[in-house]
Amino acid sequence: MPDLRQLTATVQQNCHISDANFARHYTLCVFLLKMREYYRWEKGIPLSQPLPKEALGAWLTAREQAWDRLDSASFAPLRLAGQEFDPFENQAINQHLIPAGYVYSGGYGLFHKPCFFLGRLVRQQTQHGINLLVSSQEYARDLMAPPAMLLGDTIFIRQESLRRFIWEKIEEWRLKNDPNTPMARALSCYEQQDTETTLDLMTANEIESVALHETGEALARQQLGPEWEELLASLPRSRAEWLVRAVRDHLADCLSTLPALVESRNTAALHFYFANFSGMRKEIYPEALAAYQHWVDTGSLELLKQTYLTGQGQWHGIALEILKLYRQGVAPLDKAIEQRYAPSI
Repeated sequence: MPDLRQLTATVQQNCHISDANFARHYTLCVFLLKMREYYRWEKGIPLSQPLPKEALGAWLTAREQAWDRLDSASFAPLRLAGQEFDPFENQAINQHLIPAGYVYSGGYGLFHKPCFFLGRLVRQQTQHGINLLVSSQEYARDLMAPPAMLLGDTIFIRQESLRRFIWEKIEEWRLKNDPNTPMARALSCYEQQDTETTLDLMTANEIESVALHETGEALARQQLGPEWEELLASLPRSRAEWLVRAVRDHLADCLSTLPALVESRNTAALHFYFANFSGMRKEIYPEALAAYQHWVDTGSLELLKQTYLTGQGQWHGIALEILKLYRQGVAPLDKAIEQRYAPSI
């Protein structure tokens, strides 16, 4: 059995180091929202319970001061079975942790920020050469807590982070309380349930949607090759980066997520999918939103089916065109992508 206390401390320290170097890259509004969620997780405060303002403010000040002392620190290796492992050696680390019922991941997220987490393993399966690992309770994490991540041929799904993400979306909808929205329709699929039960049911259902998207990411990676990640890493934080990420997201969803949700007629998951159809993804793919609205109005999924079938070729073609710009060494690449594709996609 691994020394869970020591392992948790090491992983959490690496999380703090990552946050110290990247947390200030967020806008002030996003930073404060993430810090509130982080405080709630760290203190174990239930999602429905208000946060203590004074304690939160003091914690925020102390955390920023601690980060100031860590911004030049290096990530620490993880010690397991008398060996030391680089924090990005997921496969080797999990060979020791999975038999004991734990799961770990170290990878790079948005803006190439290192992301680490350690949690309890609740599900493992392999399908089509892709290993799926689902965690429940999280023992260590950083400010960025993506519900899922594809690293190599392994999909990591964080049930606890997904549950929080869903809660935030529900709270966001409650501020507007508009009954004629995808979120309202998604929640109506779970009517007659209390909040906690609804959250549990939605999380269980959305785990499958998340797995489908990450599977689509793996399929898209096979089509686009390793240069796509190099392209992303080369881009500055810009509108072009969001556009490039959205292009691959749409390709992944047209290949995997939407076909499966439509085929299974998973009504709740389809509504929730379009409840999160915002920002750049919405801007560059209005056809999908129109097809969703057609389903809402008519009950027919045929237009949505035709949309994702067309989208498979559409987004693959656009991705290849963007890759061509990268290969040609067009500079500045971000401006070229924005000028050539943002207005016309």
